[in-house]
Amino acid sequence: MNAEELNRLVEKYYNGESSEEEERALRECFSQKNIPEGYEAEKVIFGYYTATAEFPEPSDGFEARIMSGIDALDTVGGSRKFRKYILPYLSVAAGLLILAGSYFFFIHKTEPQDTFTDPSIAYTETMKVLMDVSSQLNHGAQALEPVGKINRMTTKSFESINKSAKIIEKSMKNLDNLQKAVEVANLLVGKNNNK
Repeated sequence: MNAEELNRLVEKYYNGESSEEEERALRECFSQKNIPEGYEAEKVIFGYYTATAEFPEPSDGFEARIMSGIDALDTVGGSRKFRKYILPYLSVAAGLLILAGSYFFFIHKTEPQDTFTDPSIAYTETMKVLMDVSSQLNHGAQALEPVGKINRMTTKSFESINKSAKIIEKSMKNLDNLQKAVEVANLLVGKNNNK
């Protein structure tokens, strides 16, 4: 099939004006390995149509069998009746279990007990734990010391950059003043030359 005829048939297909015979010709054309350039999308589309054409049509009575299966599910309503009568009793039982559990949880709550009977031993143990925590925190702070040095160095660097910027700014003001003076001098010289 030449490119002109292929283009005409594809256009008719997209406009919905193609016949079954023309669509069959397009399927045959796009089932070949070598197709004209620019028709890759159409090859995919017609390849899909060719692949799905192999699926058989449903047999006679298929719809009736589906409907009878649905009707059979509707007649199995016994489980719904079971749920309708048993579910309220199960809900009440669950509520009673929650109330009983809450009662035992809140009423029989145990108070925390002291682990040491002698206050001096308790104080000594507390101090030992606090010293251990303090030691660990100091060790962690030592590990962060390089970060502090970096922060201090960054601050010093910014300070020296700011000093340099101020010096440059002052020099620029002096240059601006000098430029203004030169311009005034040029104006005065220009007026003297015009006289």
